[in-house]
Amino acid sequence: MKKSQIILLALMLALTYSCKADTKKTDKQLLAAIETPKKEHYIKVALLLDTSNSMDGLIDQAKAQLWEIVNELSYAKCRNDRPKLQIALYEYGNDNLSSRDNYIRKILSFTEDFDDVSKELFSLTTNGGSEYCGAVIQESLNKLDWGNENDDLKMVFIAGNEPFNQGKINYKDAAMAAKEDGIVVNTIFCGDYKHGIDSYWKDGAQLTYGDYMAINQNQQTVYVPSPYDDVIIQLNIKLNNTYVPYGSRGEMKQAMQQEQDANAEEYSKANAVSRTVSKGSHLYTNSTWDLVDAEKEAGFSYDKLKKDELPQELKGKSNSEIKKYLETKRNEREAIQNEIKELNEQRRKYISENSKQIDNGLENAMVQAIKKQAEKKNYTWE
Repeated sequence: MKKSQIILLALMLALTYSCKADTKKTDKQLLAAIETPKKEHYIKVALLLDTSNSMDGLIDQAKAQLWEIVNELSYAKCRNDRPKLQIALYEYGNDNLSSRDNYIRKILSFTEDFDDVSKELFSLTTNGGSEYCGAVIQESLNKLDWGNENDDLKMVFIAGNEPFNQGKINYKDAAMAAKEDGIVVNTIFCGDYKHGIDSYWKDGAQLTYGDYMAINQNQQTVYVPSPYDDVIIQLNIKLNNTYVPYGSRGEMKQAMQQEQDANAEEYSKANAVSRTVSKGSHLYTNSTWDLVDAEKEAGFSYDKLKKDELPQELKGKSNSEIKKYLETKRNEREAIQNEIKELNEQRRKYISENSKQIDNGLENAMVQAIKKQAEKKNYTWE
């Protein structure tokens, strides 16, 4: 390969390596990029939900809108790279929680397992209580792994309806700690916009250059049905047949997947459609229990598979037979996911042409803030 061709190849790799790639690098730096492993970019969202008595509507919106939020973030790009999404979940302000912990509970650390997120949201109940915003923000800073990558989007979304300045930990101190670590705090007041300003929710966001938003937490989620919904839901059944559970938790996790399908469908037909679209995107992965996803991970080895933890259809099979089986399942899955994506593009177009702008409270607030802050780091949306 000629030197000019090598430099051109290195330049192309370097542009995908970082959202802020510098095109003025030297030849030596560009060549070095060939040997540098590609970094993964992440959108990290810590969702802190008030679960006191008055917040049933907020929890309802979170359950109803989770998959649409995931779908919207699946369209993000960092140059030519599609960032991964991680969600962490906290609840606060619930009298069932320990007063010694400031009525705060970390439900999930950062995870890419959105079935877990869905399960936990459907398990939340409200009661009480005392809402300490500064304390729960500080807790999320201390207990979550935010990483050290400057190109990652790191965001806290805290939602509630009591004054922001309650509790022993000053929200200003928590906000400044977040700012020092490159974490943006976005506040969502459940109630009147001006009331939220008067009770310091706007100030809590502005200290980190975050967004302050107010929503009606009791507003019903608005859905727009499309002619493509039934076909998309049917494809979900086919998609589930491509999963190959393995390991000690494989069958349990597959059962959870089906349980979250049922939760979405029971909630509404549109929610089932949104979940299926998410399952068709690159953000929905299950490498901890599904062999088809696991095989794509670095370090995967057929020789390390424990034969007694394989599903019945693979017991007694050779490595080459297992590989062929997984290849067939992967091809089936990719074909189904591509069909879902194509139908979803038509669905999105139909919704855009046949409805006015919809304000779905929590979903709109989060997506708008994420997009606004993502632009500062050269993220784009399809």
